[in-house]
Amino acid sequence: MSQELLRLTGVSRQYGRGETAVSALAGIDLTIAAGEMVAVMGASGSGKSTLLTVAGGLTKPTSGEVVIDGQWISEMSAKQLAVVRRRTLGFVFQDFNLIPALTALENVTLPLELDGWRARDSRRAGMDALASVELSDRAHRFPDDLSGGQQQRVAIARAVVGTRRLILADEPTGALDSQTGELVLRILRRRVDAGAGAVLVTHDARHAAWADRIVYLQDGRIVGETSQGTAEEALLGADR
Repeated sequence: MSQELLRLTGVSRQYGRGETAVSALAGIDLTIAAGEMVAVMGASGSGKSTLLTVAGGLTKPTSGEVVIDGQWISEMSAKQLAVVRRRTLGFVFQDFNLIPALTALENVTLPLELDGWRARDSRRAGMDALASVELSDRAHRFPDDLSGGQQQRVAIARAVVGTRRLILADEPTGALDSQTGELVLRILRRRVDAGAGAVLVTHDARHAAWADRIVYLQDGRIVGETSQGTAEEALLGADR
């Protein structure tokens, strides 16, 4: 049985109070295992991005529990939660979120250095992560010297560097052309097949076809779920 990397149980998130309260999430139950990619789809305002921020400990749920790699984050201090985010999970955003003044390698190794890694060890791990996204030869380039697809691949390397095994990706191909977007998804899929877990928020059914399961959100609730079988079978179905 695969190791469980993420579990949300009865998770709700409400903004405001009283008559003006808005429910962004309502009673979400979701698990992600090692070696599994789950795509989250839904209309704008359905709660997709809120789901990611709650799953990653960036936003506290109003009720319910979030467990990351066996650790109950509701019981953690802000300092403890920051350690979990540095060591266990990584975010991949649509707009890359790279630091312009740092090279690709420095962007990737930053979480490790913040966690107290020695420079030599963090550099080695950073180069391994860049190699996994086929960017070893761009390690010393700055973000402005990289294409959009290359920047997103650096962001993926940063998300999985070191011991990080849970990837939370919010529309990671939205700013890319279709060919580059497919390359990014292929790299994400490869990382998952190597033992990572991933949550992919997307509005595109072809991108969701790379996942093992698709979860559908509506008004902050899970209203359906589709098991994809293998990624290859899903892609064949998307081509029909």
